[in-house]
Amino acid sequence: MPDMTINHAGKSIPGYLAEPANPKGGMIVIQEWWGLNDDIRGIADRYAEEGYLAFAPDLYHGTLAVEPDEARKLAMSLERQIAAEEIDAAIDWMKQERNVGKVGCVGFCMGGGLTLATAMRPTSNVDAVHVYYGGGMPEGDALKSIKTPLMGSYGGEDQGIPKEKVDALRDALTEAGTPNDIKLYEGAKHSFFNAGSAHHPEASADSWERSKQWFGQYVAS
Repeated sequence: MPDMTINHAGKSIPGYLAEPANPKGGMIVIQEWWGLNDDIRGIADRYAEEGYLAFAPDLYHGTLAVEPDEARKLAMSLERQIAAEEIDAAIDWMKQERNVGKVGCVGFCMGGGLTLATAMRPTSNVDAVHVYYGGGMPEGDALKSIKTPLMGSYGGEDQGIPKEKVDALRDALTEAGTPNDIKLYEGAKHSFFNAGSAHHPEASADSWERSKQWFGQYVAS
């Protein structure tokens, strides 16, 4: 599968495209703070194997981090408004130029926060999302404004996202009548889906099965 650049709506968006023969839907895969690495490409490939036209935008435009301090600097310097515009353009590209009926979005860590923001943003035109341990979670009425079907997967041992935040997200979505599936995995740390040292096989496998069912319900044609 190739790295490529999408040119749409005045945006040039580099990234990785994984393309099945007959897509049943689209999927935007949003990177962790490391950048567009082989782990994220592999996740895009997995969604393509499930029948989704999967695009992982390179929000750092060619820069990769391998050390946490470097990744932190890249994440802090990311212009969130530009990232939002690129994600929205990628969704529109799938729908308008690739004739994909519905498009989902899944993101991890920093990408999880961007995915949650995509669900909140009326301009995104996204049909369903799956947020993996996305930080920077808003509160109260902001969460209740979400109408996009939202799945969330969080680690019970994630020091950056306390259980109270996860419960508040679930409660807000349920109160608003928004379809949701929010799960806290006991014993799992932050980045448990990542292939690195925090990988939690059981949580990773279960969240993948849930994700397939979720997008099968809300995105697949």
